[in-house]
Amino acid sequence: MPRQLLISLFIIFYSVSGFSQMQFIRDDEFLLLNYPGLKKNKYAKKRFDGKAEAGFLKFQLTTIQVDPAPGWKGYNLNEEQNGINLNGIYGMNLNDFFAGVGLGYLYFEGIHGGAIFTDLMFVPTIRKSQISPLLNLKIGFNHIWNQYEHGKTSAMEEIGIGVFYRFDWRKSEGVYLQTGVLLTQQALLIPLRLGFRF
Repeated sequence: MPRQLLISLFIIFYSVSGFSQMQFIRDDEFLLLNYPGLKKNKYAKKRFDGKAEAGFLKFQLTTIQVDPAPGWKGYNLNEEQNGINLNGIYGMNLNDFFAGVGLGYLYFEGIHGGAIFTDLMFVPTIRKSQISPLLNLKIGFNHIWNQYEHGKTSAMEEIGIGVFYRFDWRKSEGVYLQTGVLLTQQALLIPLRLGFRF
């Protein structure tokens, strides 16, 4: 009986002393309970990431055929122009998925433009490997100031595949290279993108 009483008192004492040392810490949008011996995981992935991309858009073909009519000034990319694209994207991490919204700048050999789009990326975590495949989908709209008076607005759809290099396999930050197919402005283009996720 005395032995059981001593054990009970020891458990109560340790619990009370331990509870008095508990601290609540604000970390991003979570309250983490810091109990003695329990430490924050420094490899935990962030909830939100940003991405910056630079790309070259290689013109392949015009996707429609038009019978010229009065007022028609040619296809939207009438001289089969190649393009340059710069994107800034911000979004949320959902395990191996990233979902964000992006703004972009377009330049087609003298034609300027802008874009707004959603960006979905899947990069599987491969244990102890810093290199992973990636799958990317962009859907949105862009506007270019071409030969038409007010320019032309177009939907855009892009699917891409590539390689992602993580700075640490336990985190989401890294650089990537991807290519794919882009449909926009009455044209099919092949994008080659270099990106940085931070």
